[in-house]
Amino acid sequence: MGDAGETRALRLAATATKWLEDVSVDREGHVHPAVATGGQALTALATAGARVSLAEPGRVVCSLRVRAPLTDAEGRWHAGAIAAAADNVCAAAVFTVLGADVVTVQYGLSYFSPAHHDVRSQHSAEEVEMDGRVVGRKGKMVAVTVEVRKKESGELVASCRQWMAPIQLTTKSNTSTSSSKL
Repeated sequence: MGDAGETRALRLAATATKWLEDVSVDREGHVHPAVATGGQALTALATAGARVSLAEPGRVVCSLRVRAPLTDAEGRWHAGAIAAAADNVCAAAVFTVLGADVVTVQYGLSYFSPAHHDVRSQHSAEEVEMDGRVVGRKGKMVAVTVEVRKKESGELVASCRQWMAPIQLTTKSNTSTSSSKL
């Protein structure tokens, strides 16, 4: 990879890191318009407090603690919160390759073991590590996986596989008269 390619790769990794650690901020560092108007709350909440330990082309690794607002009645990390966090990590990994905002086209998630937040103490929340990797491409589509593991034991919490595409591919021109085939 030439100097320009390396510079671009470093910039994309830094941007993905910044976004994943604060999803309320857009790529230019401004508060995302959807957040400013009250939208994107789940996206922002799902990875709040995330710390990125690795961001490189095609891969993002981050860790976060299971937070009380994202748990069920028994203090387990809610399946929907895991799904939203996995989606964020996948989007960040794909961004390091495409340099574009993406949309999820297909999504599959398997749960293996619970991660907990002890409702009696803020300090005993389990920490999880999420490892997102781009694993393939087909045209403009990108296949990406994420493994969610308990940081202390390495026990698998969930595994996700997604297909993602740049947002501009999924929107049609306002002048288009063709209808969806779905």
